[in-house]
Amino acid sequence: MKSVPMLSGAFLQPAGQSLPEPLLALRNERAAALADMPMPTRKTENWKYSSKYLKLTEDMAATLPATGKASSLDVPGYRIVLNNGAINRADSQYPDQGGITVQHFSDLNADDASALAQKLGSTLDAEQTQFAQINSARFEDGLLIRLGANAVLDKPLFIIHETAATQNGSAFPRIFVEAGTNSQMTLVEAYVSEGDSAALVDTVTEFQLADGANITSIRLTMEGETVQHIGATGVLQQRNSRFESHCVGFGGPLRRHDLQVRLEGEGAETKLNGVVVTQGKQHYDNHTSIDHVAAHCNSEETYRNIAADQSHAVFNGRIHIHQDAQKSNADMNNKNLLLSNGAEIDTKPELEIYADDVKCAHGATIGQLDETSVFYLVSRGIGRRQANVLLTMAFINELVEQIPVEAVRETAQARLNDFFDQTFQEA
Repeated sequence: MKSVPMLSGAFLQPAGQSLPEPLLALRNERAAALADMPMPTRKTENWKYSSKYLKLTEDMAATLPATGKASSLDVPGYRIVLNNGAINRADSQYPDQGGITVQHFSDLNADDASALAQKLGSTLDAEQTQFAQINSARFEDGLLIRLGANAVLDKPLFIIHETAATQNGSAFPRIFVEAGTNSQMTLVEAYVSEGDSAALVDTVTEFQLADGANITSIRLTMEGETVQHIGATGVLQQRNSRFESHCVGFGGPLRRHDLQVRLEGEGAETKLNGVVVTQGKQHYDNHTSIDHVAAHCNSEETYRNIAADQSHAVFNGRIHIHQDAQKSNADMNNKNLLLSNGAEIDTKPELEIYADDVKCAHGATIGQLDETSVFYLVSRGIGRRQANVLLTMAFINELVEQIPVEAVRETAQARLNDFFDQTFQEA
């Protein structure tokens, strides 16, 4: 019988010791719990389509050094730069506004660190997010963002994750957001890289929304062809809170994002939008989960994938309506576009309903460009390449246009134009 591969112990050996004692204790506890952790295989249900793309070598276990390089992205708002998961204070512009604080984990006093240690990981299902647990055993610092009651951040906060893959190694960024009653913020996370060494970015972001809080989360995944990216986002929502997510992802050797939302207070709402494009032999896997725990909550989810060449995209969306979640409204829609015969897309929408007074719907489609539509545009004098670009962009433009920050929309559209240039050649 073939043995199951195990996670190398080297991935559970943190190097930095600058954290307060409660967070060091948490990290050591999580590392001990992960000893002898089996690696995902095709028989691991939530890694069924992605396990073969995961390539972790012993030399990738080392934490990548903080380069301290200034970010190449120019953003219209507050910015915090992380170099290989380490916070670059000199290149960051923190919010300076009453009721809003941004603290480094390493700067927390014992009481705040102890309180944070109790919360880290509380928004995520440990069994479904194995690599988030590795992050908990390896993070060397992190950002604690707290919004007081009625605090409203006047500009978006950009967190720029810069990976310098100049040598093999890993980075473990960690972010925790506490949004107080009726507070409001837009958080943008952009992941970029340079260098051509093999690297792993294992990142976790968590949100806790108090009553009436309103958070918009925007996520751009744009690392290079040698960076494996495994991310997890966890969200807990209380009464009448609203969480809106916009994820735009470009493929790589392995891209994986788990997004888990729990609606725990009546009247909570969540909206999840996602766009993924892959080409060459790239891979991207989105796993989403929405738990309707309380009554009178609404969720709306729309994800669209485009796969070209021999690439592979995956969408697994799950909505769970708990027994007490009466009067829930939930809608999930996943549409997929194959641009070549060699591309592959797997989709698995799931509805699990235990309440009897709900309104739920889900749907998924996979198709190719409509040749009749292409012919129509060509017959009107539009070149075939341009016709393909117009129809493909139309497939996702509705979601791109909903991104509420103009600079992010422009960045996403520029990267999409690069994708079209490489995918569609002149006839």
